[in-house]
Amino acid sequence: MSFSSPKVSRASNRPPVLTNPVRYPESASAPVRSKRAWFLLLLTLVLPGSAQVVAGNKRLGRLALRVTFTVWALVIAAVVLALVQRETLLNLFTNPVTSLLVIVAMVAAAVGWAVMFLNTLRIIRPGLLAPGMRGMVGGALVVLMVLTSGTLGYGAFLINSGRNAITSIFQAGPDMKPVDGRYNFLVMGGDAGEDRSGRRPDSIIVVSVDAKTGAAATISIPRNLQNAPFSPNSPLWGVYPDGYNCGDDCIINFLYTDVTNNHPGLYPGAPDVGAAAMMDAAGGILGLKIQGYVLVDMAGFSTLIDALGGVKVNVGGWVPISGDDVNGTGDHLPPTGWIAPGVQTLDGYHALWYARSRQWVLEYNRSQRQQCIQAAMLAQMDPATVLTKFNAIADAGSKVIESDLPAGQLGSFVSLALKSKGHPLARLTIGPPDFPTEFSTYPDFDAVHQRVKALLNPAPAAPAATTPAPAPADPGTGAAPQAPAPEAPAAPVPAPEAPAEQTPSAGPQITADYLQQLAINGDDAMLTALLDNNGTCSPG
Repeated sequence: MSFSSPKVSRASNRPPVLTNPVRYPESASAPVRSKRAWFLLLLTLVLPGSAQVVAGNKRLGRLALRVTFTVWALVIAAVVLALVQRETLLNLFTNPVTSLLVIVAMVAAAVGWAVMFLNTLRIIRPGLLAPGMRGMVGGALVVLMVLTSGTLGYGAFLINSGRNAITSIFQAGPDMKPVDGRYNFLVMGGDAGEDRSGRRPDSIIVVSVDAKTGAAATISIPRNLQNAPFSPNSPLWGVYPDGYNCGDDCIINFLYTDVTNNHPGLYPGAPDVGAAAMMDAAGGILGLKIQGYVLVDMAGFSTLIDALGGVKVNVGGWVPISGDDVNGTGDHLPPTGWIAPGVQTLDGYHALWYARSRQWVLEYNRSQRQQCIQAAMLAQMDPATVLTKFNAIADAGSKVIESDLPAGQLGSFVSLALKSKGHPLARLTIGPPDFPTEFSTYPDFDAVHQRVKALLNPAPAAPAATTPAPAPADPGTGAAPQAPAPEAPAAPVPAPEAPAEQTPSAGPQITADYLQQLAINGDDAMLTALLDNNGTCSPG
């Protein structure tokens, strides 16, 4: 009995035939290997995981493809949501909880995409490429990783910046409900200077927004308004039943400090009792229900403007940058500079002075300029500006803005702000030019309420007149009735004459040097006359 080894087919000892150059590049030519490398990079860019399925670890590729298809489905759903229900999508990105989930998902996607690119590089096997092609493929890989994983990572960083700003500025709480179809917010600007006992809001503006259309109106309340009334259900009714009416010591901007220092227990649940008191006062003045407030620290306002890249305004007239009030009496040293008329892009420093300066003019000039700044900022808040400067805006905002608006409702408010850009911004000032100068001291609040109602609920435009159809003929005579004689046309109203151009023969040319010399000479009367128009401004 003998033993013999089994016969082994020669074919079974041969290496497999490498006929697929995508999975087995060893037998391919150099040009085919280069094309393969670019093909795999393109697959990873468009459909992460597909390169692994066709040329690498199929199990890893299938897992990555499942994640990729899930992400694409979420992106498509977000696009559809943006088209049909934009507020819901915005709320997802502004809500602190859901935005955190979005950040985690974006970071995970960025890391996973980078891993897929690195794994694709291993599959490409750069050692098989021509020396010059290795560098090109490697460089392309770095660029694609920056464009994909880098973009996702930066997007997560921006969302996180916004999330931190939102949690820093806004409050957690139930959503606000519109009143009579509108949201009414009190926007205040002020600071606690060294010469002040507590914070005083020098800028007091109510912003009223239609809850459906986004049509907005701003109503400026002068800081020196007296006798602000309170409704019977206001905590201040018991302290000031006849209104805030103790004369010059009770102008409206003193109320914030008064309540904060002397009556802090009146608003036990309020995050800022001074702001709550100002909301009650503004509501009584205008006959509106004020639902929330935004308080801007004017000392840091310039930082926010700089973060926006400046604000473009059509400056109405010369505005002084006042010198120091060395004695604390309101008698300033000559200005340190001037803001000239014309369309200008003001940086933070000059925008702050443009909004605050009131030397040689009435308080109402400043109110009009503040409205111009607000309208100009709203006009500049386009998606491109916000996206490119988002981190700086969010950082500045978290340092200078305080608000009681609910963080969970910010998406709805952002959507309304976007709608507002499609409507003209209506404006009203509780003082000149809309009311007499003495109105601040002796206000007629019934008249104010009527003007506010007319502003927020304008009468519909009268329909265009149509030519009446000819009357039927008289059945007895067959003749058409005689038409009444047309009324004589009214005498034409002459158009106002355009202001005469300033020429040397009409007087000295108004320049910064000329105005500065008047200030040095103490010619307050001339400066008051020349600067009277510095509230006639508009967004640039």
